[in-house]
Amino acid sequence: MNKQMRVLRGIPVSPGVTIGPAMILDVTGLRIPPRRVSEAEVDRELERFRQAVEAAVHEVNRQKELVTAKLGPESASIFAAHIVMLRDPGFSNRVERLIRDERYTAEYAVSHTIQRFIEVLQQLKTPLTSRVGDLRDIGNELLRHLIGSQRQELKHLEQPVVILAADLSPAETARLDTSRVLGFATELGGRTSHTAIVAGSLEIPAVVGVEGLLAHVLPGDQVIIDGNQGVVVINPDQPTLERYERALRRFKLFTESLATLRSLPAETKDGTRIALLGNIEFPREVHYSLRQGAEGIGLYRTEFLFLERDTPPTEEDHYEAYCEVIRAVGGRPVVIRTLDLGADKLPGSTDEQRERNPFLGLRSIRLCLRRLELFKTQLRAILRASMEGPVSLMFPMVSTLLELRQAKLVLAEVMEDLAEQGVPYRRDIKVGIMVEVPSTAIMADYYAREVDFFSLGTNDLTQYVLAVDRGNEKVANLYSPVDPAVLRLIRRTIIVSRRRGIPINICGEMCGDPLYTMLLIGLGVRSMSAAPHSLPELKQTIRSVSVEECEKITRRVMLMENARDVEAYLRGIAREKLPELFE
Repeated sequence: MNKQMRVLRGIPVSPGVTIGPAMILDVTGLRIPPRRVSEAEVDRELERFRQAVEAAVHEVNRQKELVTAKLGPESASIFAAHIVMLRDPGFSNRVERLIRDERYTAEYAVSHTIQRFIEVLQQLKTPLTSRVGDLRDIGNELLRHLIGSQRQELKHLEQPVVILAADLSPAETARLDTSRVLGFATELGGRTSHTAIVAGSLEIPAVVGVEGLLAHVLPGDQVIIDGNQGVVVINPDQPTLERYERALRRFKLFTESLATLRSLPAETKDGTRIALLGNIEFPREVHYSLRQGAEGIGLYRTEFLFLERDTPPTEEDHYEAYCEVIRAVGGRPVVIRTLDLGADKLPGSTDEQRERNPFLGLRSIRLCLRRLELFKTQLRAILRASMEGPVSLMFPMVSTLLELRQAKLVLAEVMEDLAEQGVPYRRDIKVGIMVEVPSTAIMADYYAREVDFFSLGTNDLTQYVLAVDRGNEKVANLYSPVDPAVLRLIRRTIIVSRRRGIPINICGEMCGDPLYTMLLIGLGVRSMSAAPHSLPELKQTIRSVSVEECEKITRRVMLMENARDVEAYLRGIAREKLPELFE
């Protein structure tokens, strides 16, 4: 009997496409009955609990060392919270009180205490709720030591599989044997969850937050994981399977030809050079970007320093992260974007700081200008790190000239403070802005007088121009970076940058899709910044076309009235000129 194909959507956290048989990890969890012991056995249970804590701390430290060696210190730092919680006297006293006073087994005392802590956190509905996952990991670690249970199935894989689970702990994710695990998908998790952070460094396709995933799959079912689009396909039909198999073949061909392609310039057939830069979230991604042919880092997002922690990062936290990237790129350019978060995402934020519409609220440069202590700390670190190489500084979501001038004034104050303290920095550091708000694109000629460069962020610009939340499935079909209104603002900004003689880089998902590369070149783009995995396809596209061809395509597109016609036209052209990419 043919099995029904199901297409589920989640959050892409590691790019790529893979196809393989499903391996479902135990989803029932460890269920501990409320069993009591005799008075004579209480001391034994207390000792078992204490030994389990020590064993768990030892295991977490071992996992931390493993992840540090494999993925770098920024990924391993997430285990520090586990050790703090395991050593917390409040937790230990609660467990021991249940054992001593109620004579419960160590297993039940741990399980009950962890569950109560989780319930309290969930009721509080504060940023501490993010610690629920940590508590579950700690509880499972202790119970495994008490019961002797391990997820052995991950250690003895006999064939390549696709892992499907309700959740994976960061340690389990880091320990995945990537020669056997083709990719994974989980029901739980978000873009900034611990597991997502680790997954992004493994270079295997991964999707998290797939609601209802395990209700639709059986062990051995054929599964496709598309880590580019956040799609999981269970029991694909033949056309879907063939489409993804073609995508896989293309990916393997690119991998095989990467060494040759990487050494060649991103240059059109008629000799026009296009700068190809990488977008990164974490310092560790620099090496992957360079392997994929990046000529530098066009967008270094710094939000990871603020997420999944209870206190704001220190100046040294910032400085060390920035220096790690600058040194790794070896003299290539690095553009560091200042904090681009909402107030509700900061460490220590409360329910009162949550906004009805955070995308139109207190975030990014607006937030930094309100929280000057955070802003100045980050600016000091960026300026200090600028001594290590060619660094540029970029302000996000600038929507008025006043905001830009206020930010530059704060920067000047920080420079003055550093000079008075005798701390070296580059006084000539380049300062730019993200053009991602319609008001900024419209006023681009005024901004061009006051900054050294533009970086045009197509994701937010599209969202704000079309008033569409791309994460809302009810209106996501209206979201398109090639809507004529968006394209006109992009063209206007590029024209202004050329006329004023300041560089402009294009970043965002539009830039990472080779379908749009010819259009962007035709619009006048000469610098592109994209996710590392996109760079080989972008380079091949650039090397397959001429500027004259691209300008002809762009002239045709700019006469069109809707995004659907533009998409169809570009896809037809792409299939004709680049059949190996767009079969």
